[in-house]
Amino acid sequence: MEGFEHILLFKTNINCDSDKQLLHTLLDNDHDIDSWSIDMEDEDCVLRIISPTIGHRQIIQLLNKHGHQCCELT
Repeated sequence: MEGFEHILLFKTNINCDSDKQLLHTLLDNDHDIDSWSIDMEDEDCVLRIISPTIGHRQIIQLLNKHGHQCCELT
């Protein structure tokens, strides 16, 4: 399973285009994030982030700071 340690998965309440636009604003210019995606069709609105350096806590704090619910999916 080598390589999966850099994939971070989160349950969020991001479920509309305006919420997704906030993610673009917050995540697109972060050089520590290789890529990200959000599945707004999934009941957990799963956010997937690939980063070799960022941890779950940083993303949770960032989204909570901007008024969104976010927790680690295990």
